[in-house]
Amino acid sequence: MQTTAEPTSSKATGALQQQVADALRNQTLPISKLLRLMWAIEAEASPVSESLRDQLRARIGAPLAN
Repeated sequence: MQTTAEPTSSKATGALQQQVADALRNQTLPISKLLRLMWAIEAEASPVSESLRDQLRARIGAPLAN
C-alpha cells in the first residue's frame, strides 16, 4: 500500500516566512528566539531561505527600539 505525503518543505517555508515576518515586527523579541529561528532557516533548504536569512540577520543586527 502506497501513501502520498504532502510536501512539507513548502509548508515549513511558509511557516518560517510567517515567523520571520512576526520577528521583524516585534522589536521586543529576545535574541534567543531570533537565533532559534535562524537555526530553523539554516536547516531549511529552499531558495526562499536565503531571503529570510538576510532579513533575520538585519533584524538581529538592528539597534533596539527605545
